[in-house]
Amino acid sequence: MKKAAVASIRVVVVLLALGVIAEAQQPGKVPRIGLLFGVSASSGASRVGAFRQGLRELGYVEGNNILFEYRYAEGKEDRLPALAAELVHLSVDVIVTSNSGPTRAAKAATVTTPIVMARDIDPVGNGFVASLARPGGNITGLSSLAPEISGKHVELLKEIVPRLSRLAVLGTSTSSGYAQLLKEIEIAAGAFGVKLQYLDVLNAKDIEPAFRAAGKGRADAILVLGSGIYASLRKQVVDLTVKSRLPAIYRSREYMEVGGLMAYGVNPFDLDRRAAIYVDKILKGRKPADLPVEQPTKFEFIINLKTAKQVGLTIPPNVVARADKVIK
Repeated sequence: MKKAAVASIRVVVVLLALGVIAEAQQPGKVPRIGLLFGVSASSGASRVGAFRQGLRELGYVEGNNILFEYRYAEGKEDRLPALAAELVHLSVDVIVTSNSGPTRAAKAATVTTPIVMARDIDPVGNGFVASLARPGGNITGLSSLAPEISGKHVELLKEIVPRLSRLAVLGTSTSSGYAQLLKEIEIAAGAFGVKLQYLDVLNAKDIEPAFRAAGKGRADAILVLGSGIYASLRKQVVDLTVKSRLPAIYRSREYMEVGGLMAYGVNPFDLDRRAAIYVDKILKGRKPADLPVEQPTKFEFIINLKTAKQVGLTIPPNVVARADKVIK
């Protein structure tokens, strides 16, 4: 009996040892990241590329030590809640959102899955975080809010249109950060003696009437603040500025990709790349609540000389010299 008992113990020890070895040989769990976009895959391609570049710089290789779940709303914001719920159901480790719409949908879908905002113009005002320094919940990331840029827009327009006396401001009053942007515009316009005409675009149907109003108001130039409404309508906006022969300045480089005249704003791809840093920290055990929201650090100025010719404008050499990129 003693020999049998000893043999049984040996068998158990061997089995336990084999179990430990087998467990040690199993590959570790590969983290899955959910990417939630309001636009189409083609529209979000450059953003995804910047984010993936950021992860590569940190040692992550897609399909090797990290996996992605992509969800695109194709410009239909009402699809975002269901897409966010899908990512939560898949138990992704982190959800990365592109802007306010996707972040709001993700916030409604989960209070536990970490959410990283790649770009949000007003995370505190939108109710996503308690404060930039102490987010306090399951959301953190990067803010694209830089209201002082709007004052720079007025300054640049005054440089290229010295006669500027009437400026049309195309924006959406219900969009995040709108009041802060207008405040900066008003300060700059007052300093240059420029009268402002506000053109409120609440839906796509308001765009053409807004340009007609700018014409009737004898605007010398137009400042396009942009909002989610314009995401799939940038080409229409740019075409209307050219047709109206109005010098225009935009807040993002996306307008330059469809023929915009000038853009000055936050470098968006720097924010997308930096979002990877947050994902890395969270995968290594940090909590979103303890990771302060960062603000923009890189800006860019782009000029399109081809469009300048189309609207009958000569941009001063000293302004061209300051551009980060010149399209000829």
